[in-house]
Amino acid sequence: MDFGFKNKNFVISGVANRKSVAYFVAKSLSESGANLILTVQSEDHLTKVQKLLPEALTYIVDVENSDDISNFGKEISKLDRKIDGFLHSIAFANYSEGIKPFHETKLEDYLQATNISSFSLVALSNALRPSFSEDASIVTVSISDTRATSYGYMGPIKASLDATVAYLAKSLSAESRVRCNAVCAGPLKTSASAGIPGYINNYLFAQSLTLRKENLKTAEVANTISFLLSSLSSGINATGIKVDAGMSCNHFDADVVNTVANNL
Repeated sequence: MDFGFKNKNFVISGVANRKSVAYFVAKSLSESGANLILTVQSEDHLTKVQKLLPEALTYIVDVENSDDISNFGKEISKLDRKIDGFLHSIAFANYSEGIKPFHETKLEDYLQATNISSFSLVALSNALRPSFSEDASIVTVSISDTRATSYGYMGPIKASLDATVAYLAKSLSAESRVRCNAVCAGPLKTSASAGIPGYINNYLFAQSLTLRKENLKTAEVANTISFLLSSLSSGINATGIKVDAGMSCNHFDADVVNTVANNL
């Protein structure tokens, strides 16, 4: 489908490698004739991403550094381009000690993960605000179930991100028609997900719960993001769209229930 991206300008944060959601979106936009502006976290990351998407303008932006974010906004303003969309696909949690009981979460870990995974959506959107086109679209990537306790303390942080979407959409509506939405994805086979302790078991379990008995594909999430970045979704705002292949309605799948019951 032609989403009308030719000659449009998009900022994408979160391209990590060929498996990442952000890469799938960036590749699709580029193939549709869009101009890409990417942000990466470090010099090493810059080199890798430039090899993946050499046609894109790429900037190093440490989202834990407010000066970096502010300077990035100023650099984008100098380009004298209107930004038609912004994809925020950034998340981080310190799992170096494994997933511990939630009540043992360290304050410094919680605050760092909140800053990177949730508040950076606000900070980057604010920095880009002078460059947004009148009806630009902001999209962030969340998870399908923020009450999934196996995700550790990232569950509440993603819940914060979901709430932030509505507040940001409302705030921006006072001066523009800029929209903000989230794609709430089920378990995916990405490098970032692989860093979560025990994630492979969650991924395999999710496959048994999808209505089609087949895991969600990264391209399917990317397609929904592309739709939200396009003008075809102009009526959608302050919303989280769940993309999980029906998993959320199937927690009591008979085969799964019987397998567990028979092992008791």
